[in-house]
Amino acid sequence: MNPEEMYGRLSGHLSLRSRIGAVAALVLGLGGAVFLGALWATEPSLRAHTHVAFGMLEITCLAWAGFGTWRIARRTPLYALDGVIAGGLALASNILLMSGVIVLAITRPGWVTVAAAAFAALMVATSAVLLARARARRAVLLRRRHELENGE
Repeated sequence: MNPEEMYGRLSGHLSLRSRIGAVAALVLGLGGAVFLGALWATEPSLRAHTHVAFGMLEITCLAWAGFGTWRIARRTPLYALDGVIAGGLALASNILLMSGVIVLAITRPGWVTVAAAAFAALMVATSAVLLARARARRAVLLRRRHELENGE
């Protein structure tokens, strides 16, 4: 198979699975942002740290909605760049979650908060592994593209 044929196969439209994932990220991100925004707006007497938590959750939801929008707008395969971006978003949002849970565990000690912190740490570790796998997959695809372009 020559490079032109390979590029023809790779430059097709998104698979149904990819489109469903992108639409899910967009809809769930926007839905979460609207729900949290409405809840936040109807509770004006919250403490400052709760406002910070709501703000971080809003940013996370809007980031996922932005990712879904970007993914749908691209419409073509990205040599696994979308997986790297999604993994980075997952890792960042899980680190935010873990930070909040650790602060909660320090300020309100108990077995429930310790269990929540352990679960948050597991989520961070899982998202870090998934990000590493996505980066490795992208590197393999880019290396293969380079080989095809140089006729190796």
